[in-house]
Amino acid sequence: MSNILSSGLIIFGLCLFESISSIDNAIINAEVLSGMGEKARRWFLCWGILFAVFVVRGLLPWLIVWFTTPQLGFLGALTATFSGDARALAAVEESSPVLLIGGGVFLVFLFFHWLFLEEKRYGLGVEKFFYVNGLWFYSVVSVLLCLIVWFALKGNHMMAFGAVVGSTAFFITHGFKNSAERKEEDLLRSQASDISKILYLEVIDTTFSIDGILGAFAFTMSVPLILLGNGLGAVVVRNLTKGNIERVKKYVYLKNGAMYSVLFLGLFMILKSFHIHIPEWASPVVTSAVIVYFFMKSRRLAK
Repeated sequence: MSNILSSGLIIFGLCLFESISSIDNAIINAEVLSGMGEKARRWFLCWGILFAVFVVRGLLPWLIVWFTTPQLGFLGALTATFSGDARALAAVEESSPVLLIGGGVFLVFLFFHWLFLEEKRYGLGVEKFFYVNGLWFYSVVSVLLCLIVWFALKGNHMMAFGAVVGSTAFFITHGFKNSAERKEEDLLRSQASDISKILYLEVIDTTFSIDGILGAFAFTMSVPLILLGNGLGAVVVRNLTKGNIERVKKYVYLKNGAMYSVLFLGLFMILKSFHIHIPEWASPVVTSAVIVYFFMKSRRLAK
C-alpha cells in the first residue's frame, strides 16, 4: 500500500512540475497555432501528443539511464528499477550520482539564468536586486561549477565529468531556446507552410522538455514513472494550448513558481549525488508547496 501511495505522489509531482515548467512552451504553441489552418491545428493537438509523450518524454529518460548505465543494455535500463535482479539495481545505484549531479547542475544553472538575466514579474522582492546585477550570473555559475567539481573529484572523477556535462548541456539548450524565440517571430510574420510550423513546434517542444525530463530524476530513477508523470503533464500542456492559454497568462507568477521548483530539485539532485539522504516525498511535496504559493499569489493579483 505504501508503495502505491509513494508512486502516486511521485506521479502527481511529476505531472505538476511538467505542466508548470512548460507554461512558456504552451504560450509559444498557442501563438504559432493561431496562424495555422484548422486541419493542421487538430493534427498537432491530437497526433502530436503521441510524439510528445512516447518519443520525447518516454525515449529520452530511457536513453539517459541507458547512457549512464550501459552495462544494463537497452531493455535492461527500462526494467531495472522494477526487476528483482540485485546486480541491475546495484548498477543503477552505482551510476546514479553521475546522472544526478549532471542534471542538478543543469537545473541550478537554469534557475540562476532566470534569476539574473530574464525579464520577469517580481514574485519576491529580492528578485529585482539580482536582475539589476545580471552580469553576476556568469561569475556565480562559474564559481559554483568549480566548487561542485572540486568536491566531486575527491570521491568520483566521473561525477566531476557529469557536472561539466550538465553545464555544457545547459548552454547548448539555452542557445537553442534563444534561436527558437527568434524563429517564432519570423514564423509569425512569414507565410511559412503549416508543415514547417508543425515541425518547428515539435522541435521546440523537445528543447523545452529537457528541463522537465532532467528534473524528473529528482523525483525517481524509475523510467516508467517518469514516462507516466511527464506524459500526463504533456497532455495538460496540450489542453492549455487548445483552450485556456489566455487565462493561464493572467497567473503571472506561475513561472516564478516553476523556477524556484527547479532550484530545489537541482539542489536535491546534487545532494543525492553526494549520498546525502533526501526523503522520497521531499521533491513532490516541496514542488507542490512552491507552486501553490505562487499560484495563490497570482490569483490574488488577478482578482
